[in-house]
Amino acid sequence: MAAYVPSHELIEHIESGQTWAIARMITRAEAGATEAREAIGEIYRKAGRAHIIGITGVPGSGKSTLVNKLAEKLRQNGRTIAIVAIDPSSPYSGGSILGDRIRMADLVLDPGVFIRSMATRGAVGGMAHCALDVVDILDVAGFDTIIIETVGVGQDEVEIAHAAHTTVVVSAPGLGDEIQAIKAGILEIADIHVVSKCDRGDANRCLTDLKMMLKDGLGSSGIDHWHPPVIGISSYADEGFEALIEALAAHKDSSVNSQRREDIARFRLSKAAETLLLEEFRNFLDITASAQKLAARKGDPYSLALSLIEDFKNENT
Repeated sequence: MAAYVPSHELIEHIESGQTWAIARMITRAEAGATEAREAIGEIYRKAGRAHIIGITGVPGSGKSTLVNKLAEKLRQNGRTIAIVAIDPSSPYSGGSILGDRIRMADLVLDPGVFIRSMATRGAVGGMAHCALDVVDILDVAGFDTIIIETVGVGQDEVEIAHAAHTTVVVSAPGLGDEIQAIKAGILEIADIHVVSKCDRGDANRCLTDLKMMLKDGLGSSGIDHWHPPVIGISSYADEGFEALIEALAAHKDSSVNSQRREDIARFRLSKAAETLLLEEFRNFLDITASAQKLAARKGDPYSLALSLIEDFKNENT
C-alpha cells in the first residue's frame, strides 16, 4: 500500500502535473478532509489562470457529447483540457453511474486531457459541493481550460452561473417544449446558447424561437455589453464548433468576466462559510430529545429548530 503523503506535500507534484497527486488531492477535496483544507487554501491562492466553462442544460440535450467534441476541438488548437463531469447521486444508495466517462472514452488516453467524474452527494444546484476546489486543483496543475458539466438541470439548479467564467446552456429540438430552457428556468443564466442536434430537420424552429426570445428581452442577463449568441451545432455532422470556440474566446476576453470573477468569489465565500457553520452545528447538535418532542407533536419544526439554534449560539458566545 502506498504511504500517505500529507496534502501540503502534494502541491509541488500537482504544479508539475503529476496525475497521481492531482487525483489524491481531488479525492481529499471530495471527502472534505480537514487535513487537506490548508493545502486547498494554498492551491486557491496559486490558481486563477484557467478559463472555466460551465456546460448545463436539461437531460437529453446532448451535453456530454458536446463536451467530448468541444474538448477534441480545443485540443487540436493546442489547449490542455480538464473536464469535471458531475452526475446525480442515488437518493437511496448515494451511488452514481458516472456515465460521462463512458461517453468520453476516446479522450481518456490523451495526456493533455484530464477527466474527473463526481457525484452530487446530495448537493442541490446541479453541482457537487467540492467542484470549485477541484477546479482550483486542476488550474494549478496547468490545464488551460476547465469544463464543468453539470447534472441535467431543473428549475433551481443554476449554481453553475456563479461558478464558471462562461456559462453555456444547451437546448435541443424534439424534447417536448421547443425551448426547454424556459421550462427549466435557466434561459437567463446563459452567456452562450447552444442548440445541439442541428442535423435534425426540426432544429431551425428551436434556433429561431430562442433568437426571438432573446430579441424580445426574455432571458436577458442584464449585462448591456454582452448579448448571448445562439449557436447551432451538430456533433454528428461536425458543424458549429468553430463558432462556439470563437464565442467562448470572445466572452473570456470581454469585460463581463471581471464582474463574473467577483461574483464567483462572493459565491465561494458564502459556500465556505455555510460549510464551516454546518460542520460546527452538526458537531454540537444532539437532536434526539427535540426529535422525540416533534414526533409526539409536543412542538413544531420551527420552534424546536430555533431552540436548537439558540442553544448553539449560547454555546459559542
